[in-house]
Amino acid sequence: MMAVTFTKSGRLYYLDSGGHTPRVGDTVLFPTSTSPEVCQVVWGPEWVDDEIGGLPVCVGPASDADVRRDVENKKRRAEIQVAAQRLIRELKLPMKVSAVDWSDTGHESGRSTATVYFRASTRVDFRQLVRDLSHSLDCKVVLTQLSARDDARVQGGVGSCGRDTCCSTFLVDFDAVSVRMARDQDLPANPMKISGACGRLMCCLKYEHPIYDKFRSTTPAVGARVETPEGDGRMLAYDVPRDQVVVKLDAGGKPKVCDRASVCSARAAYDSRP
Repeated sequence: MMAVTFTKSGRLYYLDSGGHTPRVGDTVLFPTSTSPEVCQVVWGPEWVDDEIGGLPVCVGPASDADVRRDVENKKRRAEIQVAAQRLIRELKLPMKVSAVDWSDTGHESGRSTATVYFRASTRVDFRQLVRDLSHSLDCKVVLTQLSARDDARVQGGVGSCGRDTCCSTFLVDFDAVSVRMARDQDLPANPMKISGACGRLMCCLKYEHPIYDKFRSTTPAVGARVETPEGDGRMLAYDVPRDQVVVKLDAGGKPKVCDRASVCSARAAYDSRP
């Protein structure tokens, strides 16, 4: 198995190497429904133990002609995006172009096809736009509306962590994310601080949530009576990243920070006594 990407720091796609042995940085051909497309190897072929049947098979190394065609197609996509944005302004349509895909060969009709991905907050009648754009470009035009998350994935961006957004780099599917996950991790309820570039809750809220669930299921609840090496007290708070808890001791003084493993429920400790 090998991994490739179509854009710098873009989403990874996995291929069966098909007997080829490209190195990291080499350009190879990725099979698509229309024609092979040029991509770059970011992870060379390796044997893996997991069952990965059904992966697309690498067509082979990209030739100079393939690379030139890829460069021309990128220029063509940029031209189509500019033309689409101009027509949208002229027609005063409430929509925004997110990305453009261009296929110059491989269709049964024999015509080149431009797929325009757009974002709109409401339903848009874009029939006139399709007619004008098809006439202007002399090709078949397909418009596809994207959701907020898919729009962020296509356009890419930088998250609040300072790194490229997860959806545009490695995420394959969007898992359900809830406000409860933010509450469980003691994060602020301010939507501006827990929302991603798409305006929805950040996907990364789900990454550490299982750790918090496990911590809470194996630790006395906040407010419960507990026993610690320093004496009995009452649970005040959790510090999940450090695997610690904060306990207010009956003896008084400042709250005591203890390792989670050293704290047990006073009720459970009493029940276990002979």
